Amino acid sequence: MTKKEMALRLSKDVGITTRQAEKAMNSFLEGIKMSLKREERVTFSGFGSFEVKKAKARTGKNPKTGADIKIPAKKRIKFNPSKQFKDTV
Repeated sequence: MTKKEMALRLSKDVGITTRQAEKAMNSFLEGIKMSLKREERVTFSGFGSFEVKKAKARTGKNPKTGADIKIPAKKRIKFNPSKQFKDTV
């Protein structure tokens, strides 16, 4: 399902225009992004939670040459589905 398809479904379910649904979805997604940027956990009861995890720097191998390479530390976004959501899927 694309963002546009989701906005169309939201507009039909709630009884608002597609444009209003798109604005609401954009605001919702922006709120999630900003919270994760501040490294806050975002939780939706019955669905799951998003959080930022820090991956440490490590040494890896270049698959072509076999030479050691340094992989820098970085942040990753982790999603943990709730038990209720897992049971549904």
